[in-house]
Amino acid sequence: MVDLQTQMKKAVAKAAVEKIKDGMVLGLGSGSTAALMIEELADKLSKGEIKDIVGVTTSFQGEVMATELGIPLLSLSAIRKIDLAIDGADEVDPSFQLIKGGGACHVQEKLVASLADQFIVVVDSTKIVDTLNLEFLLPVEVLPSAWTQVKRSLTKLGAFAELRMAKRKAGPVVTDQGNLVLDLKFDKGISKPVEIESQINNIPGVLENGLFVNLANEVLVGEIVNGNPCVRKLQKS
Repeated sequence: MVDLQTQMKKAVAKAAVEKIKDGMVLGLGSGSTAALMIEELADKLSKGEIKDIVGVTTSFQGEVMATELGIPLLSLSAIRKIDLAIDGADEVDPSFQLIKGGGACHVQEKLVASLADQFIVVVDSTKIVDTLNLEFLLPVEVLPSAWTQVKRSLTKLGAFAELRMAKRKAGPVVTDQGNLVLDLKFDKGISKPVEIESQINNIPGVLENGLFVNLANEVLVGEIVNGNPCVRKLQKS
C-alpha cells in the first residue's frame, strides 16, 4: 500500500506535468518528488501526449533516470534559456523562498532555475514552513581545500556548521562538482533569506548555498483531504 506522503508526491508530480507543452525546453529537478514527475513525463511522451520536448537535468542522478526512460536531454551549456523548470524543495516559506540541497544538487538546481522563464516548485505539505531553517539544515557547497576556513567564517555569521558525512561510505559527501557540503543551522532560523544568501556566497571558498530566493514563480502542494490526495496552488504572502 502506498503511504500518504507518496500519494501526495504523486498527485503534485502529475499536476506539474500537466503544465508542460509541446516543444518546451524543460528543467528536470532532483529528489523524490521530481523523480515521480520525470516518470510521469516519460509516460506521456511514450503515449504521444507530449511531443518534441528536451530536458536539462539538475543532477547526475536525474540524467541517468531520464536517459533510461527515453527523455531527450541537452547539457546546460548547450542551451540559452529554459521554458519551464520543475523541481522539489526541502522547505518553502510563505514568500516562496526555498531551501534546497538535501541531495547535495543545489548548485546545478539553482543554475537551471535561474535560466527558466517559469520555475514551478512541487512539494508535499510537510515541506511548508513559516520560517526557513528551523528544522531543515541549510547546505553550503565549498571547495574541499577551504571547508575549515569557510566553517570559521560561517560561525562568525552566527551559524552552527558541520561537514556532511556520507551514509554508506567512509568520509564526507562529495557533490557532482567534486566539492564538499557544510550544513548550517541558525538558532532562530532564517527570516531574511535574501540577506543570508548574499552573505554566505560572499565568503571565499563558497561555491553556492541552498537558499533559493526570488526564483519560484509557483508552488504546488500535494495534500491529503478527506483521505484523498489533492493539489493546492500556494498563494504567495
